[in-house]
Amino acid sequence: MAGVLDGVNQRTRLAGHNRLELLMFRLGNKQRFGINVFKVQEVIQCPPLTKVPHAHSVVRGVATLRGKTITIIDLAQAIGRPPITDISQAYIIITEYNRAIQGFLVSGVDRIVNMNWEEILPPPKGTGQNYMTAVTRVDDDLVEIIDVEKVLAEIIHINETVTSSIIDDNRKTIGEHHHRVLVADDSSVARNQIKRTLDQIGVETILVKDGREALNMLNTMADSGIPITEQFSMVISDVEMPEMDGYTLTTQIRSDNRLKDLYVILHTSLSGIFNNSLVEKVGANKFIAKFKPDELAGAVIERMKAMN
Repeated sequence: MAGVLDGVNQRTRLAGHNRLELLMFRLGNKQRFGINVFKVQEVIQCPPLTKVPHAHSVVRGVATLRGKTITIIDLAQAIGRPPITDISQAYIIITEYNRAIQGFLVSGVDRIVNMNWEEILPPPKGTGQNYMTAVTRVDDDLVEIIDVEKVLAEIIHINETVTSSIIDDNRKTIGEHHHRVLVADDSSVARNQIKRTLDQIGVETILVKDGREALNMLNTMADSGIPITEQFSMVISDVEMPEMDGYTLTTQIRSDNRLKDLYVILHTSLSGIFNNSLVEKVGANKFIAKFKPDELAGAVIERMKAMN
């Protein structure tokens, strides 16, 4: 399973067409889970781990791989399940989220499947979601997709405070103008991080859970006859979302004469050199990797200045 990111050009084409590849794995029982291959650097047999004093309870230790020290998180324990006991038989999924590299300890790795985002659905109502951000079916089995951003937010403190000088700059920029932004993200943690960031600079946010919901809202508002750019100053969208990903949402916006002038920022924990080419391909205005409140606020302010 090592080197699962070989052939990144092929996977780039998948992402541009509302498709993805899921790496499926297990956490100690028959239940299968999935993670987007774009976020995976490699999968290895668990090496010896060095314990870290005073670390979070779900951090099993650190491993040195290719000269880098990587934190290893017991993903089962992090989502409230029993910890993985025999780590000598376990695997590490090395991932990059939110500009940081971390390893997730899992009990077993299954295989990679190619899927359409329309097959990735929001969690069933009544489940309380917990650490689930989406579900799908493979071989008639339910596969859960974990809200990794929620897991990491509970382990690693993420600064959400915008620098005061940026806030002051925005007061001068906005003045009496009212700006409203549509935010699409399937992670409740990510949605609220964006909301709290834009609250600090005086920008209203409307939050939706995926690209399909965002597009439906935009179409309904465009039907009113009021120019959409008078109703929303911009759209901030995640890339990975159930039913419709951010690339497809952007493509749909650009192909509709009523929506095509909307400013679109893709804001995602996905990383890699392929992002810039995809941003250009689908017609987004800007790509920002999660999560830097000053960078996000600065990008929003820059757009507001251009509008005023």
